[in-house]
Amino acid sequence: MTEDSDVRAIAALLEDEYAHAILIHTSDRAMSAHELSDVCDASVSTVYRRIERLQEHELLTERLELDRDGHYYNTYTARLDRIEIRLEEGAFEIEVTYREENAADRFTDLFEGLR
Repeated sequence: MTEDSDVRAIAALLEDEYAHAILIHTSDRAMSAHELSDVCDASVSTVYRRIERLQEHELLTERLELDRDGHYYNTYTARLDRIEIRLEEGAFEIEVTYREENAADRFTDLFEGLR
């Protein structure tokens, strides 16, 4: 459970056109900021601002990837599974349920961290 201010912040974030689109597009597959910029029809800087806000609420994960040329870049995947908002005892309460990461993803992240 989180505080009322978190309810407002998450609700505002989900109402934001770009944050909403980023969550939808990254729910199926990991995408880079440049890919998200294209599919969301937004500037890369706008995408990065929304990514930062989504990460503040742990709704998006970041993963370091290596391209064919040996360059690193980040990809993003939605962590959000479900949000439940309840009005209890005169206050809103929010419960966020996150998607489970599979063991292979956790191992890859651990291995990448050791490099």
